[in-house]
Amino acid sequence: MPVLNRVAEFQAEVAEWRQDLHRHPEVLFDVHRTAGVVAEKLRAFGCDEVVTGVGRTGVVGIINGRGGAGGRTIALRADMDALPMTEKSGADYASVNPGKMHACGHDGHTAMLLGAAKYLSETRNFDGKVVLVFQPAEEGGGGGKVMLQDGLVERFGIDEFYGMHNWPGIPVGQFGIRAGGIMAATDRFYIDVEGVGGHAARPQTTVDPIIVSAQLVTALQTIVSRNLDPLESAVLSVTMVEAGEADNVISRTAKITGTVRTLDGAVQDFIEARLGEFVPQFAQSFGAKASIRYARGYPVTVNSPEQTAFAADVARDVVGASNVDDDAAPSMGGEDFSFMLNERPGAYIFIGNGPTSELHTDTYDFNDEAIPVGVSYWVRLVERALPLR
Repeated sequence: MPVLNRVAEFQAEVAEWRQDLHRHPEVLFDVHRTAGVVAEKLRAFGCDEVVTGVGRTGVVGIINGRGGAGGRTIALRADMDALPMTEKSGADYASVNPGKMHACGHDGHTAMLLGAAKYLSETRNFDGKVVLVFQPAEEGGGGGKVMLQDGLVERFGIDEFYGMHNWPGIPVGQFGIRAGGIMAATDRFYIDVEGVGGHAARPQTTVDPIIVSAQLVTALQTIVSRNLDPLESAVLSVTMVEAGEADNVISRTAKITGTVRTLDGAVQDFIEARLGEFVPQFAQSFGAKASIRYARGYPVTVNSPEQTAFAADVARDVVGASNVDDDAAPSMGGEDFSFMLNERPGAYIFIGNGPTSELHTDTYDFNDEAIPVGVSYWVRLVERALPLR
């Protein structure tokens, strides 16, 4: 089944919704206008139930199939929040909210799921129940986890979760997916180095924390390059180094901040433990002290094998076998859909956005040509997962 004719017919309408959301970006949990638009449209489509305020500002829509709400329940998730960035795309519908921008395509994700809601509410060619999850605060706020803590799974009886993210560089009309880790865990570390401060002209009386930090930044890279199996995936990046207040003073302290990205829980555990051992010992070799705080962020986004194979097969129905890569390269970016996949089996798929600017850049824009493909994928997934008896 290729792209649905009915979906293609209302592509322009869905694109208008998307561009309106793009023009009015909101960040983290402060997505009141966006959530209001979503809830209003779901009610207008005739969803059986629309629940707001789930996970603070999340919206959940319920559509029952022709056979009623009995049987299995699957959830389709879209994220609603933007990024705290200034847009420079030059689009006619560019952000009117200073310092806020839809630079990751969540406007497109929301619009495509709304398009699927419109179609499924009209046709209901399935049995069971579809839960449409519109989530706030994916960009660093853990909104998915907050929705789960608010009883998302239990309140709506969810059996499986499915998610989708646009991907620049993949041509429009193509999909990428893989079983296992597809998006990385996103951890952070904070190192405090303490030496002995003094006059910059008398370094021999000091233990310079800047020298210790400079050496430590380089040495940290050996945790990945020399302690980890080369066949395992991990990224350790130092992103901030802070020290000193005057050019003639050797500071007493310095701070190092960075991120660790992994695709496997065992690798994540190893790096956390190794940092905890390595950092204090390294500083001690210089006569300094160092402590580290390791903060776990989003876990690895792990696609369940059975649901991944199913999602890939659905994508092939929509765009053809040659346009679906079921062994796509994973990303070291993070995704809080991971929390949902830790609660129930499911799959997360990449949909092609074409040769656009990269995600999280100030010139990025979601490609509206992807809308019919994404909406058709959602519809076909529901109709195949919950077939009419």
